[in-house]
Amino acid sequence: MAIYQDYQPKETTREREGIEWSISYTFNATDKKNPRVLLIGDSICNAYQVPVRKNLENACNVTFWASSKCVTDPDYFRELDFILSAYDYDVITFNNGLHSLTTNREEWIKAYRAAVTFIQDKLKAKLFLVLSTPLTVPEWTAQSAELNQYTLEVAKEKGLPVIDLFTPMDALDRAQNWKDTHHFREDAVARQGQIISDYVRKALGDR
Repeated sequence: MAIYQDYQPKETTREREGIEWSISYTFNATDKKNPRVLLIGDSICNAYQVPVRKNLENACNVTFWASSKCVTDPDYFRELDFILSAYDYDVITFNNGLHSLTTNREEWIKAYRAAVTFIQDKLKAKLFLVLSTPLTVPEWTAQSAELNQYTLEVAKEKGLPVIDLFTPMDALDRAQNWKDTHHFREDAVARQGQIISDYVRKALGDR
């Protein structure tokens, strides 16, 4: 049995943000017959879960957990364990990055790898690692891309598939598709949702 305390960082220099938040919704919570996908991420996930639910309405149920917490936060693994323990999931998409742009890299890499390992050890779901999206500030986009490189390394180490939201978003015009530094307008969010949905639908078909 995977115990989250065995995976969470023992020490961290991470300083919490002024406001830390977590949002979780489980749709069709009483349905135990149809498959279920769990979306894990931040405010980007909180946005694209809407089109994902619409796209997968007749294919599976959706649970999502969006949080400001970096994987190095002492509480991250406790909350992750709570979400993972709630249901039997067939597919999980996992992202953690945009709230980690200034986190100590060595600490983040270690905690990120531990989080992925914890998910694998706890559940038998099909797991996808999701790359973080670009921003309107070039320096921050470069930091997001750097974290994504580590994500790709972990994916390669563990033989896990990757969902790339960075490349298609980075090709878009910032003025037309971003509504602020981090977040996207409706059409771009819909595109993200379609990308996620396509991977989930194929994974469900493969299973």
